[in-house]
This record gives sequence, structure tokens and C-alpha cells, in this order.
Amino acid sequence: MSEDVYKRLAKVLDTLPNGFPATPSGVELKILKKVFTPEDAEIFCDLKLKFETPADIAARTGRPVEGLEDKLVAMWRNGLIFMVDFGVTKVFKMLPWAFGIFEFQLPRMDKELAELLEQYQDFGRQFFENTPQLMTVVPVEEKIPAEHVALPYESVSAIIDKGQSFAVAQCICKQEKNLLGKGCDKPQEVCLGIAPVPGVFEKHFWGRPISRDEARKVLSTAEEKGLVHLSWNIQDGQFFICNCCGCCCGVLRSINELGIRHAVNSAFYAEIDPEKCIACGVCANERCQVEAIAEDGDVYRVEKDKCIGCGLCVSTCPEDAIMLIRKPESEVVTPPANEDAWFLERGRRRGVDFSKYM
Repeated sequence: MSEDVYKRLAKVLDTLPNGFPATPSGVELKILKKVFTPEDAEIFCDLKLKFETPADIAARTGRPVEGLEDKLVAMWRNGLIFMVDFGVTKVFKMLPWAFGIFEFQLPRMDKELAELLEQYQDFGRQFFENTPQLMTVVPVEEKIPAEHVALPYESVSAIIDKGQSFAVAQCICKQEKNLLGKGCDKPQEVCLGIAPVPGVFEKHFWGRPISRDEARKVLSTAEEKGLVHLSWNIQDGQFFICNCCGCCCGVLRSINELGIRHAVNSAFYAEIDPEKCIACGVCANERCQVEAIAEDGDVYRVEKDKCIGCGLCVSTCPEDAIMLIRKPESEVVTPPANEDAWFLERGRRRGVDFSKYM
């Protein structure tokens, strides 16, 4: 019976637009057994992608309302579902595997889970080959040319200005790699959560609350240390900014290790002026996280089809030989308007009918 519920849960997660593909080895079921109890799995399969009160859930599913809220809160604390506490009432909704359940396993990550996740390569390929991409690159803002005004979703300052609550947490990708003995020396506490109302993170299990100014400092440090800003690939409603390295980040590893060139959305690319380049190699060896810069005789050049337009190479070039250039409008892919629009477009392109969860 418990085996059946995990298969059902896996099918539900794969029906959601983000996806959760089956594997020949069944490692995805081992992952679910690691983080969900059978009862958790049963409850999850009865939820929707929209918020409901425990009373709503009970009325719709026939579950007893008594004790349901306590079970849902416990699932939220384990990072399995999402909750908003309005004081007088709490509302809950299901989460996709990523970005959602996986990221919220930060407090529960151990070596066993890290090893299982590392085996789950099928997820990375399916997840990052499909469009619209979940994440978009937010360039180093000061390096965007004056003639190319950044749109709000391309600007870290605009995303931060919209937020009212902020939290910072350890990067779960780096934590996973650390447990496997393959960590790096980049900063670890660099994942930002952002909420449109005050006080959201005060009693949250994920991360620690910080101020708006501290959030800006996290972003500044990330740029200094060569981490790529990535956020939700939507025009409005961004609730996170990840700061990622190419050796640990699942998104950037899909580019480097799986060869998925368009795993992230980006409106810019970098270009090196060969007349100014002194071939110091800082851009290629220290800054680029996706191996998009190569030697070309006595200078370096950017491989445009690999470049994700983050601007990290621009910000440290000693000769100002590199600049960010906005792609032609014919190559710029405008993100979906919001989360719901992203779900609908991603579901349509994947050919999955997730209407029962809306």
C-alpha cells in the first residue's frame, strides 16, 4: 500500500508543470520515501496549487477536519507544502518538487538524501530542457549599458524594492555538494527569500530574517565573489534570488555537465573587445560560471551561444574590455506575466493536464 502511494505522489508531481520524471532505477521513489511519510503523501495528493483552508480541504476531499490543520502545519515545517498564516486562519497549497519541496529540504538534508539527489540526473535533463525556463538571469545591474534600461524583472534593485520581508539561507545545492565531499569555497549563505508583506520570515523554518539593506549586501557580496543572480522567470511576483556557482548549482551544472545551453532565460550576452583584451584570463578562469569564455590566439572571446549574460566578467575586467549587450528583440524571450501564467505555458508545452490541481 505504501509503495502505491509513493507512485501516486510521483505521478502527481510529474503532472505538475515543473515535472518529476520517472527513472529506470526508481531513485525518485526512494527520494520521496526519504522525505514523505505515507500519510504525508496521501494528504499531498489531495491538495491543489491554490491556497485552501483546512476546512476547505476537508469539505472537498471528505477528510475529517479534526486534526487536519496540525498535520498540514507539520508538513509545512518539513518543507513539503506551502503555508501562509494570517493569524486567525492558515491556508495551504501543494508545492512542485522544484523549485519548492527540494529547496525547503534544507533543514533536513543529510548525506543519504544528497546521494539520492545526485543520482537523479533524469530530473535535471527534463526540468531544464523544457520551457519556459524556471529561472532568469538578473545581470550585475551597474554593468547594464545606459542605453539598455533594465526591465523590473532584470533588475536586482527593482526586485528588492518590491519586497517587504527578506530572509537569507544556506544554498541547498552547496550543502548537498558539501555532504558529498565536493563543496567549493564560494559563500554558502546566499539564497534570498523575498515576500510582499512584512513579517513573513519571523517564524519561518527556512533561513533567517534580514533587513532590506542586508539583502542588498548579500547581493553585493555575491557579485564580488563571482556568483550569478538567478530569479523566477516571470515578470511580476519574484520571491527569491539565488546566487549560484557553476560547480554546485543544479541549474548551472545542467549547462556545464548536461550541455543544456538554454537552461536559463537571459536578455543579455557579453562581448570582449579584442583591441583592449590583454589576455589576463580573469574573466575565463575566475568569473565565468558556465565556461563561455575561451582563449582565441592572443586574446579571449565569448562564446555567445553559451553566455548567460550575468555580467560577472564585465565587473572585474582590468582593461574594461568587456561589455554587456542586449540581445536583438527577436532573440529576447519575454517571461510569462506571473506564476499562474508560467504554470499554464509550461504545462501546455509539456503536454500535461494539471487542471484538477488548479
